[in-house]
Amino acid sequence: MAIRKGWKSYLPIFFRGMGMGAADVVPGVSGGTIAFISGIYEELIDSIKSFDLSLLNCLVKEGPAAAWKKSNANFLLALFAGIAVSVLSLVRVIHYLLDFHPILIWSFFFGLIVASAIAVGMKIKKWNIVTIVLLIIGGGIAYWITQTTPSETPDSLWFIFLSGSLAICAMVLPGISGSFILLLLKKYDYVTEAIKNLDFVTILVFLAGCTIGLLSFSKVLSWMFKKYHDATIALMTGFMIGSLSVVWPWKRVIESRLNSHGEMVPFRYESILPQQYDGNSQWLMASILSIVGFALIFILDGLGKKAKED
Repeated sequence: MAIRKGWKSYLPIFFRGMGMGAADVVPGVSGGTIAFISGIYEELIDSIKSFDLSLLNCLVKEGPAAAWKKSNANFLLALFAGIAVSVLSLVRVIHYLLDFHPILIWSFFFGLIVASAIAVGMKIKKWNIVTIVLLIIGGGIAYWITQTTPSETPDSLWFIFLSGSLAICAMVLPGISGSFILLLLKKYDYVTEAIKNLDFVTILVFLAGCTIGLLSFSKVLSWMFKKYHDATIALMTGFMIGSLSVVWPWKRVIESRLNSHGEMVPFRYESILPQQYDGNSQWLMASILSIVGFALIFILDGLGKKAKED
């Protein structure tokens, strides 16, 4: 874990947390990707993994200060503060952009994910038949998930808890979006509405599910990175490539349904070319925003490398 002194040294962590929060609000974009390319992913997983019985033992025997240091709590506090600020401030903005400027916002995210797949794939130290096969498997799994048709799900608190547990696992995986998992579970609108309306019961149950899921999954991820580094990254790169269909900007509605408010809303889409789009395809501005998103990832990747060297 990195050694940092003074609150100013945690400002970059806070801003990376904001980037993760912004990504996690959007179905199809993973906060784990932002953490990975900005150079804090393994520190994040190892810090979360430290919350176990040994930490409790440290708290009892050595006191709160030692336990705080052992868990890298300053890092986690700065990161999750950034995530919280971003989610609370951007959830309305993202909803607005997705409703009124979908082509432009999805074009930007498409550029982000293409660049992310390249940036993460470049972390593989040695390509071989295993990494290639896992890349293909990861792509296939992600594509299958994106094509899965959501079914009706309950609004009970136990299901909100389960949704949080599953979504957080996806949120920390580069390439798999926790928001998209919520979309598949038909809980994206429900949870984001709860955040907008400050429905504390729903929010707290969802966060409890996230906490349990994160503490459990972090140990698996940490073990995978230490034992099978290249294979794990290849699988994650495949996830990102397979999820690109979700964020393709130009789509045609092929099926609609009634939502919980009795309104007819789009249900299933198919990807089409810009010239097939019924309306203003905005292809020029969309292309520019894709390039901006693409460039932003490599700027973040460069900053992440510099931070690791420092």
